[in-house]
Amino acid sequence: MERMIAYCGLVCTSCPTYIATRNDDDDARAKTAAYYTEKFGFDLKPEDINCDGCLSESGKLICYCLTCVIRKCCQTRGLAHCAACEEQPCEKLTEFHKFSSDAKASFDALIQKKIEL
Repeated sequence: MERMIAYCGLVCTSCPTYIATRNDDDDARAKTAAYYTEKFGFDLKPEDINCDGCLSESGKLICYCLTCVIRKCCQTRGLAHCAACEEQPCEKLTEFHKFSSDAKASFDALIQKKIEL
């Protein structure tokens, strides 16, 4: 499976929601919903765990991705990800990276690739 990296740097193809959706795995959906509810305080049910990834045009996104300001910003600007933005790192991205060190690490790798090109 080809890696899908979200606008913020999260690796969608490593996300348990994405994996549960791809595998149509109801047990994984239940475990993921319980994990997100416990760890992040989200009120999610197994049927909420359906996402084809941030870059998807299918409309099948987990609740957070539907309202993500980073995603909307990149789409409005026609960018593949925030690493391609001349204004990065912006406050939205910096705040999100405080929340997700995995996204920050992946984002930093995107920036490094951009520098090497």
